[in-house]
Amino acid sequence: PASYTHDGGVIQTEATIDFFLSGRNPYVEDYTETPMAEWGFDEYRTALYHYPYLPWTFVFSAPFALVGQALGGYDQRIVYLLLWAIMLILAARLARDQRTQLGLVMLLGLNPIMGLDVIFGQNDSFVLAWIVFSLLAWQRWRKAGPSPADGQSWLWASTICYGLACASKPTAWFLAPFYALLLLAKDDSFAAAGWLGILRGVPVVLRRVWPALAVFGLLVGPYLVWDAAALYDDVWRWSSGQGETGYQIWGWGASNFVLALGLVTDRFGQWPFWIVQVTLTLPVLLWFLHRQQKDNTLSAAAWHYAILLAIFFYGSRFLNENYLGYILAFMAIGFATDSEDAPAA
Repeated sequence: PASYTHDGGVIQTEATIDFFLSGRNPYVEDYTETPMAEWGFDEYRTALYHYPYLPWTFVFSAPFALVGQALGGYDQRIVYLLLWAIMLILAARLARDQRTQLGLVMLLGLNPIMGLDVIFGQNDSFVLAWIVFSLLAWQRWRKAGPSPADGQSWLWASTICYGLACASKPTAWFLAPFYALLLLAKDDSFAAAGWLGILRGVPVVLRRVWPALAVFGLLVGPYLVWDAAALYDDVWRWSSGQGETGYQIWGWGASNFVLALGLVTDRFGQWPFWIVQVTLTLPVLLWFLHRQQKDNTLSAAAWHYAILLAIFFYGSRFLNENYLGYILAFMAIGFATDSEDAPAA
């Protein structure tokens, strides 16, 4: 019955919070003795042995869980709903005019797939919120003045929020190249220098993005030291289908052709999806970097991120419907925003 009211990830995250609060490593523990064991179909319950999300998901939620438990009960979806509501209120400020602000809030709030995300407890809204917070702070930095030093506190806030998003779920990592270019938005010489300009911009980006790297390191680093193999196995190896309990081929992507053509014996079979992903995404990534160098706006970054993510997941082992809702959210942001015209307030 839990499968009809909850996503498996939200049930697992509640158990993960309990492990965290009791000093146990969520990436080492299995979930066979938690409510997660009642979720889904027996043959597809490989997540019982892997927690695929990064630490900020449960570290941020832990105080809310303590308060909820003190009051008699806790539901992780409350945290997602709270962040979702705050994100919707603030996201309007990204848009370029009042009419577009209303349209953006409508597209984000009435996105039916993201709505189901919140109802069932999938955590894409959690990652989306932190990226939106980051983009809002970046926008304030961009508007603060022509010098990179103008609005420095907003730049720090932006990079910290992006670091938190990256420490929540790997889907945020795919924004990194486009976010890095946004950090060069106040450098006029960057746009006209071609690929050499991008290479010269790397040290500048590193000087500006260090808060994101520090936050990511503070959250993920302890688990790397504690048991790096367990962290890698849960977050990356499992989702790539490796090992005895790897994730199955699933969803709406090109992996269905692999199944239909009999290239694997079953949904748990191994197939080199990474070759398809690299072949599809690398040329697009290079094109998008060159394109954004000429039009280094928030709108361009959002569009590039959404399209690159869609291509990557289409060629991957799985493309679940919740990813489509997440991708559509960034397409809406790309449509509604323009970093040159958006209001600073």
